Amino acid sequence: MQELNASNKMIPLVRVGVVGATGYTGAELLRLLLRHPQVELKMVTSRADAGVRLDQHWPNLRGECNLSYVVPDLDALAEACDLVFFATPHTVAMSMAAELLEKGCRVIDLSADFRIQDIDCWESWYAAKHQSPELVRQAVYGLPEVSRSQMHDAALIACPGCYPTAIQLGFLPLLENDLVEPDSLIANAASGVSGAGKQASVPNLFTELSDNFKAYGVAGHRHLPEIVQGLNAASKTSVTLTFVPHLLPIIRGIHATLYAKPRTMDVDWQSLYEQRYASEPFVDVLPAGVYPDTRSVKGTNMCRISVQPIVHSNMLCVLSVEDNLTKGAAGQAVQAMNIMHGWDETLGLMQIALNP
Repeated sequence: MQELNASNKMIPLVRVGVVGATGYTGAELLRLLLRHPQVELKMVTSRADAGVRLDQHWPNLRGECNLSYVVPDLDALAEACDLVFFATPHTVAMSMAAELLEKGCRVIDLSADFRIQDIDCWESWYAAKHQSPELVRQAVYGLPEVSRSQMHDAALIACPGCYPTAIQLGFLPLLENDLVEPDSLIANAASGVSGAGKQASVPNLFTELSDNFKAYGVAGHRHLPEIVQGLNAASKTSVTLTFVPHLLPIIRGIHATLYAKPRTMDVDWQSLYEQRYASEPFVDVLPAGVYPDTRSVKGTNMCRISVQPIVHSNMLCVLSVEDNLTKGAAGQAVQAMNIMHGWDETLGLMQIALNP
């Protein structure tokens, strides 16, 4: 349903396309877009599933959409759409975004193609040659709690990763105010298995995951340079971060336990976080002594945070939880779209968490 603006004139719907909506992030993006009051979903592409109806691939969309997947065609996308989302593996968006931008489309990329400003660093971590380095300089990193003012007029937004979102939001108030030692940050974070994607693999089998908990990427995870880039910007100096991801035996959700060494313990940590995020619609700072759980954000665009000083070890612990598919991916992309178009930032994103 179209909204009225201040002059009681209908606000035209934005025509949207999605490239690559066959994975879990793409499915979440479709779920949100199909119920967004200002969006008209015009085209969804997939080479492998061209001709297959969306509701055949995703039964939860039955009765919501009559579209079928089509082979990606840049001319057709540009003609049909005002905005194109990429819910694709890395290297796909970088090969298509430039032409769409030239044709007047705006682009929101949920992959890592445009997140990291250092091209050599990106190529090292992703083991590929970057095809559009000039677009990396043009892209706005789409973490609204940091980059909102730049996102309004952006033509290309690089949507942050799931771990980077939870970890940056947890550390930001400390680093922005120079309250902790920047060379001893620790992030111990765990994700639901949907974060690994939809491709079949033995480690992701139910019998391997159920009743199990394990670390992975201990020597280095691709999200590390993205996180450090954001934390460096917040602290205005170089940080050192130890980041160890873990795999949780749940479908969706991220729980990040963060540690930092304060320069002084004589700080009202609770007030610091409450004031930093007071105007943020999708960051909830919990009362002192209350700790967040992943179920409290399941299916929502909310990040819930608590901060706890640990006096006996002179350390600070921050807990940050989010749904990796929503605030960690598709929901944040929709939030970016709302900001780009000057709409209420919460439009289409006010779901209550699924519980249980």
